Amino acid sequence: MREELDQRREPGEPGECGECGERGERGERGVTDAGGARLHRQLGLAGLTFISLGSVIGSGWLLGALTAAEAAGPASLLSWAIAGALVGLLALVYAELGAAYPVAGGTARYPRLVLGPLGGFVAGWVAWIPAVALAPLEVTAALSYLDHQFPGLVDDDGTLTGGGLALAAAALVVFTVVNLLGVRWLARTNTVTVGWKVLVPAVTVVALTATAFHSGNFHAGGGFAPFGAKGVFAALPAGVVFSLQGFEQAVQMGAEAKRPHRDLPRAIIVATLVGTALYFLLQLAFIATVDPARLAAGWSRPLGAGDYGPYATLAINLGLGWLAILLYIDAVVSPGGTALIYLGTSARLSFSLARTQGLPAALGRLDRRGVPVGSVLLAAAVGMVVLLPFPSWQNLVRLVSSATFVMYGFAPVCLAVLRRADPDRPRPYRLPAAHILAPLGFAAANLVIYWAGWRTNQRLFAAIAVGLVVFGGYRATRPAERRPDLEWRAAWWIAPWLAGLAVLSWLGQFGGRGVLPFWIDLALVAGFSLAVFAAAVRAAVSTGAGRRRAEIAEIRAAGPTA
Repeated sequence: MREELDQRREPGEPGECGECGERGERGERGVTDAGGARLHRQLGLAGLTFISLGSVIGSGWLLGALTAAEAAGPASLLSWAIAGALVGLLALVYAELGAAYPVAGGTARYPRLVLGPLGGFVAGWVAWIPAVALAPLEVTAALSYLDHQFPGLVDDDGTLTGGGLALAAAALVVFTVVNLLGVRWLARTNTVTVGWKVLVPAVTVVALTATAFHSGNFHAGGGFAPFGAKGVFAALPAGVVFSLQGFEQAVQMGAEAKRPHRDLPRAIIVATLVGTALYFLLQLAFIATVDPARLAAGWSRPLGAGDYGPYATLAINLGLGWLAILLYIDAVVSPGGTALIYLGTSARLSFSLARTQGLPAALGRLDRRGVPVGSVLLAAAVGMVVLLPFPSWQNLVRLVSSATFVMYGFAPVCLAVLRRADPDRPRPYRLPAAHILAPLGFAAANLVIYWAGWRTNQRLFAAIAVGLVVFGGYRATRPAERRPDLEWRAAWWIAPWLAGLAVLSWLGQFGGRGVLPFWIDLALVAGFSLAVFAAAVRAAVSTGAGRRRAEIAEIRAAGPTA
């Protein structure tokens, strides 16, 4: 551990926090590698807010309303409200963690700090999986949307054609280049796109509802909730929670924030509130402006076959050609901007895993611009692979959502443990009633994983198993004296947690065998979650105290940032 700390310090600065750094009079210090290169603190409140908000507003707004309506009908409005509450609760957890511990790749680093190398790697791996998959997913969504206007980009099953694949690969190359130019370029490029990404959805809501508002649609096609409560919950992983996730991307850039203690909570909370409100209004506009004649047979197909771009289709049907043009432009800008961010933030996650000895050290090296080049190139390479095997946006969305909420599940555990292990740490934002809201946040994350369905969760658990093989293989290549203690006693609960979710998912109502009655299954997931949370906190608090104190002291050395 001492060798790892020494590598993070600049020569002549023995007390500087390698992860947090200190702001100089004119420049900023961030994470330093063994060669003296560092992540630069260049992101202010606007940059951090736009990174989170730009991640929230991506392909989800273009496609989420259609998939939600098909799953829940008009009651999809309840789906967005529920998702906003669940995601908002988890966002508040990250607001406290991000402000108190502004580190690079925070969603991977907090579990490592609390649970040690084994638990930290599992959490970092499930954070990296959805992050690295998001860039190609957003690009695929953009091309799927454009295919309605420019046929030949995707096949009937949603897979990219040769031409579509070439365009997608070219887009990933462009995003890679921007990220390699440094965080300042990333922030500037994202700032330009976010203004557009907020404006176009707002204009869409106003234009559609002002042109046609069919109030009867809210009880047509089988009533307000044609698929019952189960449909409301099934809509959540079908694009709803996927659309709202991404608020934590500012946390990933914590080591590059100028004033993280002040700005990170504000950025996370603002992005979550704005995103939730905007998506709710977009769903309302979609339901109200669908042609009532299309609902005679229900909500299973509110648009015509092949009409993959719901808002553009509605705009064309209503004679709003100018709006359709804006939407097709936005089909490139919104997903493209989100892909740009996620390629950068996924690189920070693999960078963090490398810095904590979970992945090869080459991924933790920085160039003179403070860019983790190896991690950026790895994210681009994996993105190219992800473009190939997955058949459609909807299928990949469920996997990404499930993996993301496994990642979110670690955050309440980390918060509860760090409140006890580091009680004197300045916390500019404190989660109110944390002893109640933290376990509820853990339960909320588990419910979303359950709603994703057994078929999706099979793939997720297989991906976690692959990660453990990678971790074990890399660990085996290191000399025995350089392998940190796994601290398995702090992480033992992860295996029964994931195994229990797998069994509940297999027996449940969402793609499983249907053995568990509806409502009973939700109660079982919630009760199981609270039991696991209590065991997790108890295990982590009693294990690895010395190592945790050393790492907390390293972070604390920088002191509060003005």
